[in-house]
Amino acid sequence: MKDISKKFDHLYRVISSKGFINKESLGGEIPFFISAYDAQKELLVKESIQLLINKLDTSGVPILELNLYDLVCEVMEEKGGVERMFKVEKARSKEKFLRALQSSLNIHEILMPLIQSKIEKSVAKVYFLTGIGLVFPYIRSHNVLNNLQNIAKEAPTVAFFPGDYDGHTLNLFGLLKDDNYYRAFNIEKIEA
Repeated sequence: MKDISKKFDHLYRVISSKGFINKESLGGEIPFFISAYDAQKELLVKESIQLLINKLDTSGVPILELNLYDLVCEVMEEKGGVERMFKVEKARSKEKFLRALQSSLNIHEILMPLIQSKIEKSVAKVYFLTGIGLVFPYIRSHNVLNNLQNIAKEAPTVAFFPGDYDGHTLNLFGLLKDDNYYRAFNIEKIEA
């Protein structure tokens, strides 16, 4: 618990700083940041994210949380409901079901336009990307981050990643190496 408290105190100091909000000192890079955490502490981190959002909002830093799991549920409801997908799952092999799910959530035609719509309606100064572990394997974090960089340019984006990030490689749950992703800063290494 103490480590999580320290982590989120640090995140508050960094994210609420004028330099962070104004995207200073990025050397021309996109304002993307990764906050990696131990996936075994998912519930505690989820609670801490909500407390951080409230604290930042109270300090005049509105946050838009883009929870991938919630977005997937929203898309599924629009396409006939989750129950329909359960029927598809029962009728197909795991591979065919995964492809059907990925097709229904097409990152370019469905997910990114939905995210863009939410960003355009928002007055947020910072975007939080959450729910990354909950949507694996049908949505891959590097795909979202690569596509998000074309949409989320107006404000810094902080992706809460259940695993490890060494500045080059995303390692989901500390077990599954995702494709290399070099365009994000490790927010833990930013001085507050």
